Amino acid sequence: MNRYIVLIEGGYMRPALKMFGDPPPEVSYLKLSEHFASGDERLRTYYYDAAPFQSASPTPDEKRRKAEFDRLTQALERLPRTQVRLGRLQRRYENGQWRFSQKRVDVLLAVDLVQLSCEKLIQRAVIVGTDSDFVPAIQTAKNAGTVVQLCRVPGSRVNDELLRAVDEVIPFDQTLLDLIKVERPEP
Repeated sequence: MNRYIVLIEGGYMRPALKMFGDPPPEVSYLKLSEHFASGDERLRTYYYDAAPFQSASPTPDEKRRKAEFDRLTQALERLPRTQVRLGRLQRRYENGQWRFSQKRVDVLLAVDLVQLSCEKLIQRAVIVGTDSDFVPAIQTAKNAGTVVQLCRVPGSRVNDELLRAVDEVIPFDQTLLDLIKVERPEP
């Protein structure tokens, strides 16, 4: 039986879900991962992200964002065949304001994709994210025989080089959202 992995870039997923409404819909990452099965066995789902910034004396908003992040990553870690990979958030002062950027997140995703492909542990990889930094890793995975699919929200920005690098594009549209959305009972 063929095996596949799902690689979810948290820094893409949050704004992508906001495209469906504010507040963004809550989704089942397990349902999302299993949606891509197509008769294959899911080896694992990897979720890549960096914790939000917290100052030495965190504001109530910083505390809230960190608590939400912790709840999400802890819930993900409890899912079967799911692993959370964390990079770090870098803060720098630039042009009169603080800027934040994730570090190591893309590299962690690229390493997993290349390693699992080159060791022939997977035949297919689904990437939920649109960073063009993945292109060399995608090309290496494809050279090892892995079919690489990109799942993206139609209308979200994506680099043409990335679109050319992947084998297939899967739309993350309302139909998919309806399949994976967590429905909460009305109070």
